[in-house]
Amino acid sequence: MSMQADELFWTSLDRLVAEGQVVVDRPRGSAHPRYPALVYPLDYGYLAGTVAADGDGVDVWRGTRHGAGVTGVVCTVDLGKRDVELKILLECTADEARRIVDMHREGQQSAILLERPAGQEEQA
Repeated sequence: MSMQADELFWTSLDRLVAEGQVVVDRPRGSAHPRYPALVYPLDYGYLAGTVAADGDGVDVWRGTRHGAGVTGVVCTVDLGKRDVELKILLECTADEARRIVDMHREGQQSAILLERPAGQEEQA
């Protein structure tokens, strides 16, 4: 039986993360470089060796649910920058995912959370 399209999406993200290195350039509690009032609630960085729509590495949020793998993605629209991005949620709890989405709903940004369906966790 062939893998369903949504399962393929999640397993492809698992592979992308497994074959790369997460570089945390904005640790939990640090301030945004241009907006000092904005403090990162979780570790934030990028996946080395990848390219996102903005030309930088694919963005990654890392939570505290150790060993959970890819738990979701956040799709963002920033009307100020006129861009759209996908941010990988790695090891995030449901509460952490909601906090990340709320952070990306400030100013001219909007965001939506796509949670990984139960039963499609990474097969180690």
